[in-house]
Amino acid sequence: MALTDLPSPQPSDAQTTADVAVRVRGVTKEFGTGGSLTRALRGVDLDVPYGELLILAGPSGCGKTTLVSIVAGTLEPSDGEVVVLGKDLVAMSNGRKVKFRRENVGFVFQSYNLLPSLTAAENAAVPLLIAGWHRSRAVEAASEVLDKLGLGDRLANLPSELSGGQQQRVAIARAIVHEPRLLVCDEPTSALDAENGRITMELISNIAVQPDRAVIVVTHDSRVYSFADRIANMEDGRIESVEARPL
Repeated sequence: MALTDLPSPQPSDAQTTADVAVRVRGVTKEFGTGGSLTRALRGVDLDVPYGELLILAGPSGCGKTTLVSIVAGTLEPSDGEVVVLGKDLVAMSNGRKVKFRRENVGFVFQSYNLLPSLTAAENAAVPLLIAGWHRSRAVEAASEVLDKLGLGDRLANLPSELSGGQQQRVAIARAIVHEPRLLVCDEPTSALDAENGRITMELISNIAVQPDRAVIVVTHDSRVYSFADRIANMEDGRIESVEARPL
């Protein structure tokens, strides 16, 4: 069945920030200056309500990764409003933003960013260790998440001993092990086969999509569209439409 367009690409402005996990208004992002200026985002408006899994779709280079990086607080917008979990990210100092991300945000990077000297379980446990958990307890909790992702027999392996898909699942475990209120995933199933992609998306949904949490997934993988509550389509630095998930 074809996707059904909602009446408006974004929720009404009448909706208060208490109702949404993420509110983006008029966000632009420019890289470079003068003749080398690139406009990655061109006035993006988007609301992501609590309890929602939103998929962000669109062609390569349309601004998806730039947008989610701004929402996750790892990149500054050139202009606009970014409110995440009721906090104004633009107004935050760098120190406060780092603390906010550590406590509230999980981010799955395309490049995995695993620490080469740590085992799979230790890599997945990093957010808990940073939060002050005892090492044995943190590694045990991370091991449980990895086991759910089908890596129970790879807990002691270093990243160099894992395939690309296995490294991606370790990165996903690291992003969700501390049960963040906002989870941002950049192509989380790109290196996975259909079955492992399904398992991964089910875990993301079950752990992260709760009444006080939200998830944004950047993906080209139409196989996982059924996990979305809505799908936002980007083109040339703008959100062109927001649609209901396929039935």
